Amino acid sequence: MLILVAALLVLGTALGTVAHAPVPVSLVAALVIGCWLLVFAVRERHRGSH
Repeated sequence: MLILVAALLVLGTALGTVAHAPVPVSLVAALVIGCWLLVFAVRERHRGSH
C-alpha cells in the first residue's frame, strides 16, 4: 500500500511538472520514460523464458 501511495505522489508531481514545462521538454521526457519501460519489458520477458 505504501508503494501505491508513493507511486501516486510521484505521478502527481510529474503531471504537475509537465503542465508547466514546454512541450519539447515533455516529449523528450516521455520518450526517455517510454524507452526505459521498453527495455524493462524486454529484460523481464527474457528473464521469464529462462
